[in-house]
Amino acid sequence: MSANPRSRRPRWLRLLPWLATAAVLAACSGPGADVTGPSQAPAAVGTLKSVAVVTHGSPGDAFWNVVKNGAEAAGKDLGVRVEYNSSGDPTQQAKLIDNAVAQGVDGLVVSMANPDALKPSVEKAVAAGIPVVTINSGEAESVKFGAIGHVGQSERLAGEAAGKRLADSGKHKMLCVIHEAGNVGANERCAGATQGFGTATTLQVDINNPTDVQSRIKGALEADRSIDAVLTLNSQIAARAVDAVKESAAKATIATFDLNSDVVSAIRAGSLLFAVDQQQYEQGYLPVVMLQLYKTNLNTVGGGHPVQTGPAFVDKSNVDAIAALVGQGTR
Repeated sequence: MSANPRSRRPRWLRLLPWLATAAVLAACSGPGADVTGPSQAPAAVGTLKSVAVVTHGSPGDAFWNVVKNGAEAAGKDLGVRVEYNSSGDPTQQAKLIDNAVAQGVDGLVVSMANPDALKPSVEKAVAAGIPVVTINSGEAESVKFGAIGHVGQSERLAGEAAGKRLADSGKHKMLCVIHEAGNVGANERCAGATQGFGTATTLQVDINNPTDVQSRIKGALEADRSIDAVLTLNSQIAARAVDAVKESAAKATIATFDLNSDVVSAIRAGSLLFAVDQQQYEQGYLPVVMLQLYKTNLNTVGGGHPVQTGPAFVDKSNVDAIAALVGQGTR
């Protein structure tokens, strides 16, 4: 008996239905998206053997570990070597991209929290014929810099949804905590949240100084007792906000972006109202599939629009189902 024809199909072809579903989510364009779509083409159709993933996250960060897990899982499924590196310093991140280009990788995945700092390095990769997929941050610049696609969450739209959700819960004055200066995604989140909520006060903190973060949030709550909602833009900052509210005896409700085990526990305990989940595992996994399709078949996904991975919301109604996935490193 002959083998099942489906069993002889390349593994990436079996992933097409899932990727097609994700592409449908790209229907809403982000700020500045080029609806004409990418036009970069390699010299010839070839094989995707190696992919470099270079992100702006700090090594060991819970959020970026999930992205890394997704990219490595895709590499294993597709038989592609994936090398993951990260740095919160834009200059160092640019050097990591340059190193990957010098090594002649077949594909590149980059998050662009500081697009201007990375522009020369990304454009150098494109000029070298290396297809680039951007993820997480920098969607407005993605096509402009020559990337074949962007996978992530439109931060302004996600922020707007979070702000509206807090307003609908009966809150009247919001504090939006920005944890990283110069991060365009964080600024977009706060701007969107302000639009969705109606009005907000912003507070700049430094994620690298957790004790000071907690102290600053506490001080803001003590200085203005009318603040009844706190929105953090990072799961690590959320834990500090929970402690700051307790210490200040404030009556503020807290919500956050992104998940980790502390956020899950806080939602279960009622200390957090909800978390905005951008499903970052997909931001690691899908770009490797996209690069495989492009390298072997000149396919692109999204038509110049970002492939949206969020926002999804985690609250008391679904946190128990999500908790196990957070524990295994896929949410």
